[in-house]
Amino acid sequence: MARHRGLEIHPTASSNLAAARYDLAEGARLRIGADVVTERLAGALHFSLGPGAEVSIGEGTWLRTDLGPVHIVAFDGARITLGALGFLNGCQLSAKRELRTGRRAWIGPGSRVFDSDQHDLDSKHPEVAQAVTIGDCVWVASDVTILRGVTIGEHSVIGARSLVVRDIPPHTLAFGQPATPHGVIGDRSNTR
Repeated sequence: MARHRGLEIHPTASSNLAAARYDLAEGARLRIGADVVTERLAGALHFSLGPGAEVSIGEGTWLRTDLGPVHIVAFDGARITLGALGFLNGCQLSAKRELRTGRRAWIGPGSRVFDSDQHDLDSKHPEVAQAVTIGDCVWVASDVTILRGVTIGEHSVIGARSLVVRDIPPHTLAFGQPATPHGVIGDRSNTR
């Protein structure tokens, strides 16, 4: 933490966080909560924060890197907030505006969440950034892509290899390209 101004790691967080890669620009803030854990794999967990960006990792979150790297990227002035007891499993989160996950949100291997188009297409089609919200007790399976402006309601499940381009209501099983509702999901509060 002495080498990275703006980095705050709770004393009960895993010492394995020392193996992570931290790229924090001037004015960036990264807060890692109590009991956050990860594996000790050099550079497999990567935080990249632009000037004025803020990232907060909720208590008890597992940033699992043994199946693939976890990349958390917040561009200039962007905000990423991960709720308590989350599970990021070899995935990528990228925010140019705002990205939020709720309590017990799980994001599977190879999945990507983007709150922007990432680039201007041309002078008539500039980049657009819109906040992404993933609710409490949501499970995003493997190889899912979630794009800008999407809200996924609490207790929903997004099937493998789906492309999420519009909101998904709470308690919904959704999959496909684009992802559409295919069933109802009960309360996921007690799932492991």
